[in-house]
Amino acid sequence: MARRIDFYDDPEAPAANSLVPSANVVVVNEAGDLLLIRRSDNENWALPGGAMDLGESLPDTAVRETLEETGVHVEITGIVGIYTDPKHVLLYTSNGEVRQECSIVFAARSTGGSPTPSAESAEVRWTTPGDAASLPMDRSMRMRINQFLNSPDVIHIG
Repeated sequence: MARRIDFYDDPEAPAANSLVPSANVVVVNEAGDLLLIRRSDNENWALPGGAMDLGESLPDTAVRETLEETGVHVEITGIVGIYTDPKHVLLYTSNGEVRQECSIVFAARSTGGSPTPSAESAEVRWTTPGDAASLPMDRSMRMRINQFLNSPDVIHIG
């Protein structure tokens, strides 16, 4: 199975050979729970999201990727942050692509649908912020969630 391996400030990390704009989404329901996926390519918990397609805007990417990965329809309500740290690279073992991080993280509210796994998400669920803190996830996802929870009205740049 193809894997995704995240590296951060690692001298052993492969050199980036790609830069792909992407979106992640912090979806919150009426109870204040967060929508998370357990990625099928690395088993880590994460915010839904993915790469922008040609002819698509980043907000459209956020809505499409959330629906594809979770079965949940969303409406974008704001921007959490812009994440472009060149120390964070992602290795995709299926093709040797090594992406430099380039992600806009949006805030959204659920407008329908129900959590449903996909080829990219082994599990999808609503979880409380407290429970999310104990789930295994990459440092970049944890940082994004914590920044949203600790200062939701600020746009973070990193």
